[in-house]
Amino acid sequence: MPQNDTPEVIIAGGGIAGLATALTLHQIGVSCLVLEQVREPKPLGVGINLQPNAVRELYDLGISADMLDAVGVPAKEWALVGLNGNDIYSEPRGTLAGYHWPQYAVHRGDFHMLLYREVLVRLGEDAIRTGCRVLGYENTNQSVAVMVEGSNGRRETLNANLLIGADGIHSQIRAAMHPDQPPIHWGGALMWRGTTRAKPIRTGSSFVGLGTHRQRMVIYPISPIGKDGLATINWIAEVTVENANDQSDMAWFEQVAIDSFIQHFDGWSWDWLDVPGLIRGATVAYQNPMIDRDPIDTWVDGRTVLLGDAAHAMYPTGSNGASQAIIDARVLGAKLVAHGASEAALEAFNAELCAPVSQLILRNRGAGPFGLLNLVDERCGGQFDDIDAIIPAEERKAFMANYQSAAGFARDALNAAPPTIAAGASCLR
Repeated sequence: MPQNDTPEVIIAGGGIAGLATALTLHQIGVSCLVLEQVREPKPLGVGINLQPNAVRELYDLGISADMLDAVGVPAKEWALVGLNGNDIYSEPRGTLAGYHWPQYAVHRGDFHMLLYREVLVRLGEDAIRTGCRVLGYENTNQSVAVMVEGSNGRRETLNANLLIGADGIHSQIRAAMHPDQPPIHWGGALMWRGTTRAKPIRTGSSFVGLGTHRQRMVIYPISPIGKDGLATINWIAEVTVENANDQSDMAWFEQVAIDSFIQHFDGWSWDWLDVPGLIRGATVAYQNPMIDRDPIDTWVDGRTVLLGDAAHAMYPTGSNGASQAIIDARVLGAKLVAHGASEAALEAFNAELCAPVSQLILRNRGAGPFGLLNLVDERCGGQFDDIDAIIPAEERKAFMANYQSAAGFARDALNAAPPTIAAGASCLR
């Protein structure tokens, strides 16, 4: 985009949500400028999952299976395991479960950089302005004025037809839209994240959750198995602390010593998995709280709209935060095709997604699909020989089906759904 051109849309935030939106806008013929606070984007983070509904949208954006294979691995199984190492529930995932699209477990940072490179290639080097912090906005009848600050401290006002707030859980745009919003919500759960080169368990590409709501592990590979028989295994160790309001000694998103938390998982060893050994195999671990934001009644204010974590930061218990951000981008694109780059398009987007995704936030806060672990804990303390005697198979299956439906990736409905954006569609002028 030439420097003197005014973009139709300004996107605040160059994370997964903002970049997926930029690629979508380019696909439907809408010019945009991405403003990213970080001066030099880097591949940060560890593992995330991309559900089949999001992978479908990525394919439609021209993000191919080969490209995703370079940053992750298709998931084959999703499983929950009790405290004695016995299965509670398992099911195939992706194409093995009959979906038309796979589910991918990817390295978040590598996936982010994949989208970043695609935006630069497709939209041009000047489509992303880094080191640029959005301070606020003001709607007018004809445009939206966006107040920004560069890395040198210089402030300026940019104008566009629409503003998309994709600036994450600490969104300045959301704060301006909802100045009375409560602070970030923390329910008392602490997570430690890391990756370890190790032999994959079960199918070789299984997502495994074990434990209870008070204490659990999540384990899955984010790379193919190498010639040495090892893969990069993403793990998340989690405990719920007693005094959730006492944050005085908490490291937030900081590197911590493995010895500071590994004691919570002493004895978590079975013939097929050694949790302490897996954790100690990591070169670094990061601690962060499991946080979200309370739902808000609207994501729209005139010519300004929120999406991604700015709209619906949620607990990662459902493994669908990044997936929902991609869905947001595509649904917004579809509304722009139908209504033009207008306030009506933003209102239509809000009407379709705000209420159901707000319910998903609350569902994830209540443990999401990991709620089965809680039920087992309540009924037998997590120790059992015959899971059917604790929770019948039909009850377990129904529990998972309800979550998949709420999260938008129920198999039959997704397989039968038409493309969110039809091939060749463009925004009305």
